[in-house]
Amino acid sequence: MTSTTQNIRTTLVIGGTGKTGRRVAEKLSAQGLAVRVGSRSGEPAFDWNEPDTWVPALEGVDRVYVTYYPDLAFPGAAEQVGAFAKVAVETGARRLVLLSGRGEEAAEISENNLKASGADWTIVRSSWFNQNFNESFFLEPVLAGEIALPTADAVEAFVDADDIADVVVAALTDDKHIGKTYELSGPRLLSYSDVAAELSKATGRQITYVSVTNEEYRAVLRQNGLPEEFADLFTMILDGRNAHLVHGVEEALGRKPKDFADFAREAAATGVWDV
Repeated sequence: MTSTTQNIRTTLVIGGTGKTGRRVAEKLSAQGLAVRVGSRSGEPAFDWNEPDTWVPALEGVDRVYVTYYPDLAFPGAAEQVGAFAKVAVETGARRLVLLSGRGEEAAEISENNLKASGADWTIVRSSWFNQNFNESFFLEPVLAGEIALPTADAVEAFVDADDIADVVVAALTDDKHIGKTYELSGPRLLSYSDVAAELSKATGRQITYVSVTNEEYRAVLRQNGLPEEFADLFTMILDGRNAHLVHGVEEALGRKPKDFADFAREAAATGVWDV
């Protein structure tokens, strides 16, 4: 426990039921710290699209983990994040930790708007999550044995959600992280063919990667009721902007990030990919 945790009141974890938010809430609670989950089903409710819910959710809060759904690169996100940050600081929640994306110019506008609020800020920029394959939109393709995406042979430095959460918790509870921007990745670059091979090894089943066009993937998103804009996020993988390792996990925590193979082995052991 750091020297600052004794002075922490309550932490609002926006998206506290999501992949990183759930982990952040659990890790803060394990340190004996009070946590409020910010979600539409929370008490009180929090909704990005209903600013009237912001102040009640912030009551008694002195720090916030800020996540935005569906993504900071989506239209309107920067304006909402900036407006929320201003309200948070005005109500006494000066310590803001924002989950952002690596290589997303639109996300940087949200970062700058949050900084402009006068908050004590930390920015955590993340690569694609390992947990997208067992807790999110890639789970069904893994179960079906075929991952079809518009990524060709591009590579990504997948990062584990537990590593992200550990960095966020450190940033929320230790003042030495104020004013820092941490870029997070896993320890190696993987193509989606590499990912399929690791998943095959972990599950004992043949899982293949199939390259599709952006338009074909948009059609799949439409069929599943998901925003087509998700397809545009893959262009950031294709142009190679994140095709290099970064070291934010080591910088913030002094340890190496988890490898995808270790994640896959642990996830397979839970039975989540059993068919």
